[in-house]
Amino acid sequence: MSQHQLSDLTEEGLRAFVGEQLERSRRRTAQLADAVDVEDLVKQHSKLMSPLIWDYAHIGNQEELWLVRDVGGREPLRQDIDELYDAFMHPRADRPTLPLLGPVETRAYVEEVRDKVLDVLDHVKFDGGRELVDNGFAFGMIVQHEQQHDETMLATHQLRRGVPVLDAPPPPAGRRLPAPEVLVPGGVFEMGTSVEPWALDNERPAHAVRVAPYVIDTVPVSNGDYLRFVTGGGYQDPQWWSETGWAHVQKASLTGPRFWELVDGDWWQLRFGKRSPLPLDEPVMHVCFYEAEAYAKWAGKRLPTEEEWEFAARFDPASGRTRRFPWGDETPGPHHANLGQRHLGPAPVGAYPAGASPLGVEQLIGDLWEWTSSDFTPYPGFRAFPYDEYSLVFFGPDYKILRGGSFATDEVVARSTFRNWDYPIRRQIFAGFRCARDPRPEEL
Repeated sequence: MSQHQLSDLTEEGLRAFVGEQLERSRRRTAQLADAVDVEDLVKQHSKLMSPLIWDYAHIGNQEELWLVRDVGGREPLRQDIDELYDAFMHPRADRPTLPLLGPVETRAYVEEVRDKVLDVLDHVKFDGGRELVDNGFAFGMIVQHEQQHDETMLATHQLRRGVPVLDAPPPPAGRRLPAPEVLVPGGVFEMGTSVEPWALDNERPAHAVRVAPYVIDTVPVSNGDYLRFVTGGGYQDPQWWSETGWAHVQKASLTGPRFWELVDGDWWQLRFGKRSPLPLDEPVMHVCFYEAEAYAKWAGKRLPTEEEWEFAARFDPASGRTRRFPWGDETPGPHHANLGQRHLGPAPVGAYPAGASPLGVEQLIGDLWEWTSSDFTPYPGFRAFPYDEYSLVFFGPDYKILRGGSFATDEVVARSTFRNWDYPIRRQIFAGFRCARDPRPEEL
């Protein structure tokens, strides 16, 4: 069952689907919280991140606000903690100083909220004329919110020090690519969506966009490719960097991707507490927008625009149709993409041929978020829903768009229309990139 088919379900079928998604998300949250001891749960592992215990209680508080109080019309459970867990009230760096709920109290609160939510779910009328509950939207919003915070919690795990506490099987092996680049002929396609029931406001509405021909990398840039930029002096040469990017390189003393280490002439990576030789065939990860932009210039290319990324991911030139995913309309499966913390890192390039687009562009969904050159701006006809603070307050040049989802992104979030955004200096997120370029005359 996929979100796309929700409107085909009976009310009881929709209720069952929502319940499954709520339970699945909570299992992941509990796994991430229970993997560490109390000290690590309440500790701030980086000023860029909240303590894990804050994320845990924030998940419950948002669930209470939207599903217990708003959808259910029930009395508040803990109105006294609303301000503590309001993401706009307190910067992440300040959250450890707040009188947060302890681990035992947090778990009890989150469980009590969930009990109330399941009771609301048993009684809610999805056909009651409320846009907030149409096709279970509010429940879907909260499921996605929890999964997004689970990815944030996983990023905090990457920043913690100490013995490894997470494990997962390795991803599938990569393969030799049929070609390093793909020529995209361009055309008009339907960007965004007006039909995905759980799509968020900044993905809406669907609108026609014309894209000129371009060339895009078949897969994301690999560690091996990026290593040549590093060892070739890329971080010491301002010609490859924008003025703002070069200033950031100097201020932050950047010399390579985060979590790379050079030891006795050999390159290593640190991932979830485990140090291993740098896998040259994996996509490069933990680079900021400025690093991606500089590499692209060094390679004689550029970053794709958001429109180019989505066109490559969704347009089928044979039929002229805009697909849900690169491979078609089918919900992502393990053979399509690396999602949902199934593995604890990106797969080698070429690992998912079944996930290719009609033109042969691969690994657009999963593995890692991909930086684009686009600022976070609203689509024509945008309408904030159900609250301004999800998207509206972030629009503008301060944030760059990322697309595609990472190995840590759940399938309930990883739509081809989903828009992530962050500051261009961010490196703790599971982000990489692929390059694009304008076609040469002889390629057209």
